[in-house]
Amino acid sequence: MTSTHDGGCLCGAVRFSVSGAAKWTAYCHCRSCRRHTGAPVSAYAGFEREQVRFTLGEPARFASSSGVFRGFCAACGSTLTYEGERWPSELHIHVGAFDRPEAFPPEGHAFAEERLVWLPLHGPAV
Repeated sequence: MTSTHDGGCLCGAVRFSVSGAAKWTAYCHCRSCRRHTGAPVSAYAGFEREQVRFTLGEPARFASSSGVFRGFCAACGSTLTYEGERWPSELHIHVGAFDRPEAFPPEGHAFAEERLVWLPLHGPAV
């Protein structure tokens, strides 16, 4: 039996469903993610693109740097996705956008060297 997880933006204009398990979960400490979310750290779950289906609307996309697109709701501004040439087959979804974010506990830290000095790390760097 394949598990599915649903989620979406704050206003409900964009909804998605993922099937199967995440390939990985992690916190991201990079400056670009902080700027995109306004949060001191982001949490992502990575999926193969074919695992993800948008069931209502589509995220707007912003090219934040060369080969990187960040998805968000054009109506309410909710942060939703990350896409990068470095991982062309994957779509990374912000854990907070899931209806049940507790299903995706981060297992490590990406770009830990860019973390805010007042934010303690628990767990391995990835």
